[in-house]
This record gives sequence, structure tokens and C-alpha cells, in this order.
Amino acid sequence: MKQYIIDAFTDKVFHGNPTAICILEQWPSGELMLNMAVENNLSETAFAVKKGGSYHLRWFTPGGEIDLCGHATLACAYVILNFYEKEAAKVVFQTLSGDLVVERHGDLYEMDFPAYELKPVPVTEQMIDAIGATPREAYMGRDLLCVFDDIKIIEHLNPDLSKVHALNGLLLHVTAKGTETDCVSRTFAPKCGVPEDAVCGSGHCHIIPYWANRLGKDDIIAYQASKRGGTLYCRMDGARVKLAGKAALYSIAETQSR
Repeated sequence: MKQYIIDAFTDKVFHGNPTAICILEQWPSGELMLNMAVENNLSETAFAVKKGGSYHLRWFTPGGEIDLCGHATLACAYVILNFYEKEAAKVVFQTLSGDLVVERHGDLYEMDFPAYELKPVPVTEQMIDAIGATPREAYMGRDLLCVFDDIKIIEHLNPDLSKVHALNGLLLHVTAKGTETDCVSRTFAPKCGVPEDAVCGSGHCHIIPYWANRLGKDDIIAYQASKRGGTLYCRMDGARVKLAGKAALYSIAETQSR
């Protein structure tokens, strides 16, 4: 089985969010896909099978299958459009979150994702204890979004991941207004077996609706302040979020699954 390692939301290897991509003719077992995700030990391993004019796409973390992943979707589109369908300008994925379209614009790959509805929730002592700092406000969608006033808090956070695991929401996103970009964030995902997600695309389906509303504009440039770092070029489009970024090929290898 051929496997591509792609660094998403960057144009340089060793930056952005690394993900493993496999383009297949038929589905392997769920057990094999999960075992590969565990073996790769990346935040996501994605598998795609072409059916008709679109691809069925599934995402696996070391902790199991998930229903939406931005950086692995971008990486999968990069592989398809550069190695399988070089003349195409877009690719359509059928996923657990519905149909997702990725379009190529020069060296940018733009994804069209559903925005999560954010509901304000109280800032609790449990949140403060887990994060190690006090957010100004908090919101719940699929994930927990905590907003801070100071970018330096975001950059220096060292949350207690065992306590983050106990918080409501699948992932934890922390964010603040940026200086060189519109906003800065970090994402922690211990429930998925990922201590910190280097650059989380689906998380920006929470982050971008918040900042678009707060800043009063639809076009948002976002930076994820993990050690690897990554930049997303985002736009609110009604109830959808357009997320664009670059990608870099790190490796192509043949896996041994028997």
C-alpha cells in the first residue's frame, strides 16, 4: 500500500501538520486502518477510495475514527491533484460530515467546511485548572473554544492533558487576537490520542466564526502557534467556512500490512 506523508498548512517540510495519506481501490478493514494510524503515530491518517466522480474519505487518529479533519482533507486533495488527477482543479470528498469540496488555486488548496454553531458556556474552575490560565469567555460546538486576551498566554500554555481529557467537547481550542495575523490559536486533543494538534483545520470551523463576528469581517488570516506552526487563509461564507492553505510533500513509501 502506497502512503504519502504530507505537511499541511505550510510550504516547508518539518512545519505545518504532518498527515499520512493512502489512495486505494477498495477499503481495507477498519482494524487495519486504525492499526496504521497507531503505527504512524501522527494526528491523522486518511484513506480515500474513488467511487464515480468523487472520493470517499475517512480519517483515523491513533484513538479511532473521527468525523471531520481539515489538514488531512487538504493533504488528501494535494495528493490526488498532484499525483492522480493532475489536470483537475478540484476534488469532491464524501465523508461522515457530508460532501466536502477542495479547490486548487495556484499553490493554495481551499476547503469548504461547515461552520459549527457556538453556544456560550460558563468559564468553570475545571476549565481553569485544566488549562492553567483563566479564559475571558468560552464556547461549545463540537469542541470547547476558550478565548484569551493575551497572545503570550496562548504561546506559553502548558495544560494538564489528563484534566483536558475530562472537559466537555472533543477538542480544546485556545485563541487570542493576533498581532501579525488576525488570530492565533492552539489545539489540544488528548481524547483522540493527540496531545497537541500542530495545525487543526476543523478547529477553525469554531475559531473563524468567532473571530469573524468579533472583528466584523469575513476574511481572516489565522496562525496556529504550535511548535511546528501553520497559517490558514479563511473566509466566512454564510454557514460555511472556507479554509485555504499550502502543503509540502515529505515522503512516499510502501507500507507492509501483512
